[in-house]
Amino acid sequence: MTGTCGNGIVAVRPASEPPLDSPRPDDFSEFYAAHFHSLTVQLFAHTGDLNEAQDVVQEAFCRALARWSRIVTYDDPVAWVRRVAWNLATSRWRRVRTAVAFAKRQREEQVAEPSPDRVVLVAALARLPERQRQAVVLHYLADLPLAAIALELGVAEGTVKSWLHRARTALADQLVEVNAEGGSDG
Repeated sequence: MTGTCGNGIVAVRPASEPPLDSPRPDDFSEFYAAHFHSLTVQLFAHTGDLNEAQDVVQEAFCRALARWSRIVTYDDPVAWVRRVAWNLATSRWRRVRTAVAFAKRQREEQVAEPSPDRVVLVAALARLPERQRQAVVLHYLADLPLAAIALELGVAEGTVKSWLHRARTALADQLVEVNAEGGSDG
């Protein structure tokens, strides 16, 4: 509850306060306020990105705060924060560089435009009732047998047959209409 000052006078302070020779939390606030801007300017010059510079300097100060009782004893705590910020910026740059190099090595797959027939077929499928469309997709695109489709959709196999029959009839009618209108060479 007590401590001595340099002149031999006994100072009384509450037990909840830190000893006079230990760093106070407001010391860090002052340290932060005094150096954040200049460190941000330095890191901005290094990174070329103000947001990135602010992020790494902020992260460096967070790490300094976590170790403040030790860092405050260093000859140059600002140098420690600067080094941490610089290392963080370098690490981020390496991660970005690695990601960019990976992306450059990837082959860009050229996707052909859908043929006019495919566009017409997709449009015709979209006009089918949902259950008929499901049956067509599962049977003709997923190559599922009728029994598997019935099991997956929770209906009788005869129902799937009926849906497929109706869907084929509707698709044929729609595709004949498109051909008659000259929309596809079919």
